[in-house]
Amino acid sequence: MKGLFLSLTLIVVGFQKNYAQDSLTVDSIQQEPVVAAIHSEDKSHQFNYKKLIVPAAFITYGAASLSINSLKELNFSTRTEINEHRPDHIKLDNYTQFAPAALVYGLNALGVEGKHNFRDRTIIYGTSMLITSAIVVPLKHMAKEERPDQSDNLSFPSGHTAIAFASAQFMFREYKDTNFLLGISGYSFAVFTGIYRMLNDKHWFGDVVGGAGFGILSTELAYWLYPKINTLLGGKKQKSQTMLMPYYQKGNAGIGFVKKF
Repeated sequence: MKGLFLSLTLIVVGFQKNYAQDSLTVDSIQQEPVVAAIHSEDKSHQFNYKKLIVPAAFITYGAASLSINSLKELNFSTRTEINEHRPDHIKLDNYTQFAPAALVYGLNALGVEGKHNFRDRTIIYGTSMLITSAIVVPLKHMAKEERPDQSDNLSFPSGHTAIAFASAQFMFREYKDTNFLLGISGYSFAVFTGIYRMLNDKHWFGDVVGGAGFGILSTELAYWLYPKINTLLGGKKQKSQTMLMPYYQKGNAGIGFVKKF
């Protein structure tokens, strides 16, 4: 059954035959459910401040690394360590940033369904990408942090890492309820992307951490905004439905009440 069901089973009256007298007496409520199992409420699109703790921590660290000396020193020491193992220029990070999202569509095509259908998840992911760009691009010009390779002053935050973690969070949200291990697998591509941005000498450690925070935040905002965006795009609202279902079992009679929102 499609839609969100909140099944409230109310036994209005139970009757049982009284063989000692030619009458009916009120019976106790049956212990077994007689209409339908109660479905838990889908909270995918509800705002929850707890979902902001991790991205807020990452963003705070990234911003702090722009001015706190100890964190700046960590940026330099991390770069020095990475440069000892840095190969020639690598371009894999241009592709791995989108890998988790590509996996979501590929898995759905193979029959491994996520939480949303093609239309809905496309709206969500597209919104996430728009939010990511709307945050990252202006911040780069405001922060004006010089890249490690001194190519320009658009280092903070890492755009590649932001997109990678937005994609990974998208994959997590789509599969966390059905296959948790599959859902978190997208983060491996996101971490890979962040590391390779540093290997390519394009970002400091703080840039990557901040970018990860902005990416996760963008996807969480996209899921929260989806119902509103869907309405603006002409998406159908599910109508509330009520159904009364009489039952009779082992001499007991009653009425089941089902409410669909």
